[in-house]
Amino acid sequence: MTKNMRYLRNCFIYNCLFVFTFWDNIGLAKKNELFASVPNNFLEDGLDKKNMSFSHSYANNQHYKADYGWVVIENTMESLSLSEIADDNVRKLITLLSKFRKGSRLRNLTLTNMSVDWKDIIKVLQVVWHSSIEYFNINNLTQLGNVVSTRFDYSKTSMKAFAVNKVLITDLYFSQDDVYNIFANMNIAALTIAESELIHMLCPSSDSPLRYINFSKNDLTDLLFQNCDKLIQLETFILHRNKFESLSKVSFMTSRMKSLRYLDMSSNLLRNSRAEGRCQWADSLAELDLSSNQLTEAVFECLPANINKVDLQNNQIASVPKGITELHSLQELNLASNRLADLPGCRAFTSLEILNIERNLILTPSADFFETCPSVKELQAGQNPFKCSCELQDFLRLERQSGGKLSGWPEAYVCKYPEDLSGTQLKDFHLTELACNTTLLLVTALLLTLVLVAVVAFLCIYLDVPWYVRMLWQWTQTKRRAWHDCPEERETALQFHAFISYSERDSLWVKNELIPNLEKGEGCIQLCQHERNFIPGKSIVENIINCIEKSYKSIFVLSPNFVQSEWCHYELYFAHHKLFSENSNSLILILLEPIPPYVIPARYHKLKALMAKRTYLEWPKERSKHALFWANLRAAISINLSVADEQNRTEV
Repeated sequence: MTKNMRYLRNCFIYNCLFVFTFWDNIGLAKKNELFASVPNNFLEDGLDKKNMSFSHSYANNQHYKADYGWVVIENTMESLSLSEIADDNVRKLITLLSKFRKGSRLRNLTLTNMSVDWKDIIKVLQVVWHSSIEYFNINNLTQLGNVVSTRFDYSKTSMKAFAVNKVLITDLYFSQDDVYNIFANMNIAALTIAESELIHMLCPSSDSPLRYINFSKNDLTDLLFQNCDKLIQLETFILHRNKFESLSKVSFMTSRMKSLRYLDMSSNLLRNSRAEGRCQWADSLAELDLSSNQLTEAVFECLPANINKVDLQNNQIASVPKGITELHSLQELNLASNRLADLPGCRAFTSLEILNIERNLILTPSADFFETCPSVKELQAGQNPFKCSCELQDFLRLERQSGGKLSGWPEAYVCKYPEDLSGTQLKDFHLTELACNTTLLLVTALLLTLVLVAVVAFLCIYLDVPWYVRMLWQWTQTKRRAWHDCPEERETALQFHAFISYSERDSLWVKNELIPNLEKGEGCIQLCQHERNFIPGKSIVENIINCIEKSYKSIFVLSPNFVQSEWCHYELYFAHHKLFSENSNSLILILLEPIPPYVIPARYHKLKALMAKRTYLEWPKERSKHALFWANLRAAISINLSVADEQNRTEV
């Protein structure tokens, strides 16, 4: 009895010494993640986020090599991370791992830089499979030796997730199914095979419990899981950076995955065309990542009807075509880095809440976007080559009315064109309403033109401008004809003492009083009267001009009748023109009858000015004063015509 007790005590002491020695040789460290790509919803649905990760940080920032030949990176009660596993120490590793039976506290195991034979890989995997380890990660695995068919026991495992990254198989001649079978039938929740040049994977032989699969950065093609109906619990499927080409075949691949919620097909070679036929997606699919492919606008005819979120950034989409299948459940759409020239409408996306259309080719976005898309809560439209012009004003008003729905405003919204405004933020770009509203501009210009025309017309009518223009034109034409037709008359000699201008209604006074008293008696005065001195064949205007120019003085018989005569006005105009052109004192005004100011038309403003500034002779009603009147008039016009002619020649 005593001997047996001593034996048990010694065994207990030896076991304790072994355990203490093992943990002393390994040391403590912190944790790091194993499955960084696992989505949050997957973790929330039953897998503990803490247990989905391993640690790669180091206790006291030290790595050290254990007596077994491998490098210990991390060792805690629940996590173990080893590196540099080779043929000479793999058996020791198998022996060590076989001690972690169920009931052990070790949950996470990471093996890095592992170069061993295929059969030893399977042994390590088999030992771990039946241990307490739930999350197993292998990084940089190099297979040595031949790959042979191996039977694997999947029963009684605690494993939840297995990940292998960067696998290199050196055996060139082996059956692919010998490798695929091991992974395809794993009865775990999460499987990752990444960066391993994987070209295919077999469909599980029975209903698989896999809920998460990550086959990113491999060489998988459209042949993957075609007609496979065993992945009935798969929720998350990541196929990032493979070699898929047909979007319709991808949809058929998922059609039997009844629980699929998230599919990542980004960075593949996907194309789509109407010739491929109809797409058939899993009804449960809620989130689809098709970014960084070669898809065009035809992709909208191949999207799942019940999809909630679609990522189509970095493709070749030029527009959102009309008449596509309505996606009533779509809430988030990413169209960044495509070829869109305008904001898409929401006719087919009635529930859309978030739209990303950054880095496209939008110059002037449509201003009615939020009117056609009332459910949108966030619009990301920055980093487009905006053209700062009048068309952009409506979009700027849209931003002010959106209530902060433009994400990235104002930093991401910058003018690209024209060059003089390049780099200007849209919030600092302003144009007046008149400059941008063509209708308002035309109406304003028309109104201003009409006002200007009305003012000019009023002034012309008030000042009788057309009449003066016409008279100036006739005077110019008369002078031109005289210059060309009668060169001998260019230097005209004075032939008359005075030219008489009067109204026909005052002709009796002119013929009975004026002419007889001036042309008879001593100092005979020669008068130019239109009835006897106008040359037949010439125009009236030309005769008037000639008479005025050949007369030393011009006598104007003023009366209310005078201001009503059109021809009197002509004669006054030409005589006044001579007054200013020759700087002579040639006008004599005779006021035959008083003229009230209101009777004088507006165009006779020169007459008003003359009567206001120049002395005029007033015809007296008393006969006794007539002699004095005629004496003053003779004195005003009396001149020797030969002397005057000589003076003119001297001045010339």
